[in-house]
Amino acid sequence: MRTLILLALAGLGAQLVDGSLGMAHGVISTVLLLALGTTPAAASAVVHLAQIGTGLVSGASHARFGNVDWQVVTRIGVPGAVGAFVGATVLSHLSTALAEPVMAVILLALGLYVTWRFTVRGVPRGNVGRPLGKRFLVPVGLAAGFLGATGGGGWGLIGTPVLLAGGRLEPRKVVGSVDAAKALVAVAASLGFLFSLGSHGVNWSWVLAFLVGGTVIAPVAAWLARFVAPRILGSTVGGLIVLLNARTLLADWFHVSGTVGACVYVVLCGLWAAALAHSVRAHRREKDTRPEPTSKRQSVSA
Repeated sequence: MRTLILLALAGLGAQLVDGSLGMAHGVISTVLLLALGTTPAAASAVVHLAQIGTGLVSGASHARFGNVDWQVVTRIGVPGAVGAFVGATVLSHLSTALAEPVMAVILLALGLYVTWRFTVRGVPRGNVGRPLGKRFLVPVGLAAGFLGATGGGGWGLIGTPVLLAGGRLEPRKVVGSVDAAKALVAVAASLGFLFSLGSHGVNWSWVLAFLVGGTVIAPVAAWLARFVAPRILGSTVGGLIVLLNARTLLADWFHVSGTVGACVYVVLCGLWAAALAHSVRAHRREKDTRPEPTSKRQSVSA
């Protein structure tokens, strides 16, 4: 029972981050499941099965707040589903000895990317309003869906930054559209895992725990997407992912422990703290230099 409560709380926290930032639900959840001793394929299967429900609730919540572009959802979600099904099939047929370090490397790389993306570059801004075409969205969906299934997370980590970098959608609509498409991707990935592993390879009580935690917080996360500081949250989540997966690789793959391992963790924690402090300062500078809303300036002059 304690494990189920922990998983429900993890699902709640993961969805809170994902619904407001557009990424990291799968990575956070998968890291926890791997720490509990689950195989990579089973962990990814649990996460994607839960994401069917959380994705639907999150997508509906984002739509309610006007955060969804349904044309983008279709154009990125369908190829994402294809990539996710293929990725789930590939991961299911890898041996556990090979799959664990492969997934840890993927997760570590994604964590490093997220940390760098939001700490150094911040949130990209471009010319909003120009429609996103299939030539752009189809390959993004295929890559994000495949990586999301094989790495246990990656749909939002790839899709959200790429769409943000395009600068053609408001950030809140990028987050909402990627989240809404996730349900379709999760269905395809789940079918791939079920066909390859069978239902006996899935812990359904864990799926339910993640589902309950995620669906409870999804509407709140969708509302927060309009106000959250993505730069700070991105640096926080990215650093946590790096730290957790570096520990897995050092201990289980490179067999580094004791003083050397502790020194590596201390250095990583220091770098994480420095990245977070930089993001906080950068966010404050951006907030101070941001022009005041027109209505506020008019009321002051009056």
